[in-house]
Amino acid sequence: MSAPNDITRWSAAQIAARVAGREVRAEEVARAHLERISGLDKEVGAFITVLEESSLAQAREVDRRIAAGEAAGRLSGVPVAIKDNMLMEGTETTCGSRILKGYRAPYDATVVGRLKAAGAVIIGKTNLDEFAMGSSTENSSFFPTRNPWALDRVPGGSSGGSAAAVAAGMAALSLGSDTGGSIRQPAALCGIVGLKPTYGLVSRYGLVAFASSLDQIGPFARTTEDAALALSVLAGHDPLDSTSAEVEPRDYLRELEGRKDLKGLRVGVPKEYFIEGMEPDAERSVREGLKTLEELGARTCEVSLPHTRFAVSTYYLIAPAEASSNLARFDGVRYGSSEARQDREANLLSVYERTRGEGFGPEVKRRIMLGTYALSSGYYDAYYGKAQRVRTLIRQDFDEAFQSVDILASPTSPSAAFRLGEKSGDPMQMYLSDIFTIPCNLAGNAGISIPCGLTSAGLPVGLQLLAPTFEEGRLFQVSRVFERARPFPVLDAR
Repeated sequence: MSAPNDITRWSAAQIAARVAGREVRAEEVARAHLERISGLDKEVGAFITVLEESSLAQAREVDRRIAAGEAAGRLSGVPVAIKDNMLMEGTETTCGSRILKGYRAPYDATVVGRLKAAGAVIIGKTNLDEFAMGSSTENSSFFPTRNPWALDRVPGGSSGGSAAAVAAGMAALSLGSDTGGSIRQPAALCGIVGLKPTYGLVSRYGLVAFASSLDQIGPFARTTEDAALALSVLAGHDPLDSTSAEVEPRDYLRELEGRKDLKGLRVGVPKEYFIEGMEPDAERSVREGLKTLEELGARTCEVSLPHTRFAVSTYYLIAPAEASSNLARFDGVRYGSSEARQDREANLLSVYERTRGEGFGPEVKRRIMLGTYALSSGYYDAYYGKAQRVRTLIRQDFDEAFQSVDILASPTSPSAAFRLGEKSGDPMQMYLSDIFTIPCNLAGNAGISIPCGLTSAGLPVGLQLLAPTFEEGRLFQVSRVFERARPFPVLDAR
């Protein structure tokens, strides 16, 4: 891969400080990242849409305000990429699906509005598995995204475009959505930091829904500090989102300084998260990461989350059921383009059938059918109802574990990045890629993936840290201490 411009190596915090201090113009920062995208994204395929004109206009406005003496925002001049299932007024939002090709958002998602208010520069919309359904970003209707560490490997999914953009230096920050691991798993495979906040901490208003009781927006970053900075901007109650938690705003950057070491920290290691079939190199890296936590003063102990073995099957009843309901609106009449509407002989049913038959890809169809079946008369209690009861047991497992430990530590993924096409023909193997991330979504807890090592093939491995609800500050503190003890290599410095 080509060497990045020096500016594209800067962290988001460094960019914001230097733009605010007038050491560099926001427009210069934007141009450096646009040049990086131009030179690299043909190989990686991280972006569906690059917003060159609008990002330069946003950057010039940041420069104008700073030159006029106005207060600089916390993300002044920071180039941010947005997963293409979040609305940005006037820009195309496709969700990686043909059915939404050409749809332009009429308003900004709350997270996009908060980024703009903080001075961030939205540089583009990133690729994803169609409607966020997948673990490799191979299910996009347009093209697959490749892992910047090895172009024959997947970046993870469904937020693979957002992860790849940050890992490759094409954006300083990005946003993804995490329904069953779609931030943490690609962060692990791309060697960066990925945070799934507590359910309800970050507004979902303007996020195209997959599974409404599970979806959560969160940041990708190259450092813990940048992730904390991003969450400080994104988090907070939103009256436009009925699931938004009414919590007081927090400065997660300030909370980072709460720990210099890990003395006294109680770390639980779930025995159910080290399973037969894990890639040996991945397990070795995670075990070394756990040893580092101990060397930094933490006390580790084995804990049990006994209902973990039911998590994947529970998820694949609840998530598809909610998806089948949420995606019913994409019928070619209210949402979604459809050539069927041009057929004067077509009736309403044929418009629906043709629109959804041609517009949805195989994985989305598979999940809609699974979900519709789980919700159907005579099967609701046996499948969806039972899955919700098991979900409660999984949440209780976490609650009980957190009575005796401060955080949980585990692998993020059972393997490093796998080859393109390796699992695309076997849905069950693909679903198991999220085996360690799904339980956190079912429980609603906070989770983060941080780089903890490389395999013998030079591929990144992620360590997952989990905390009780609304304890993101605790995760950031532990992650920061770990990061300083075991700095992770910058991709192009290898």
